[in-house]
Formats: sequence, structure tokens, C-alpha cells
Amino acid sequence: MDKDELNINIRKFLKKLGIKSQREMEEAITKAVESGDLEGNERLRVTAHVALEGTDVDFTITEEISLAK
Repeated sequence: MDKDELNINIRKFLKKLGIKSQREMEEAITKAVESGDLEGNERLRVTAHVALEGTDVDFTITEEISLAK
């Protein structure tokens, strides 16, 4: 195993995940606010699940994000 290559590929995956997740969430929230489904001042619960095939890695992270100060 090449640890440097592994590190690079994990970082690439996490970058893609972060960019895609942010875009999708921003678009969904904007659409919901524009349609009146959200007011724009809520705190929303967000959950991400990560599983790594061939290993015992399987976890969920849950946080709240605020739409306004």
C-alpha cells in the first residue's frame, strides 16, 4: 500500500463530497425558501453517512445548520 497515494485519493473523495454536498444543500434550501416551504431562519438537521466497502468503517454524522444568525 502506498500511504501517500491513499491520502491523496481520500482527500480527492472528500473534496468531491464536500463540493457536491454544499451545492445540493444550497440549491435545495434556496428553492425551499423561494417556494415558502422554509422561512429562511430555521436550524436544519443534516445527516451524512459514510461506509467504506471491505472495511468496518460505517458511521453517521449529524449536525444542525442555521440558515440565519
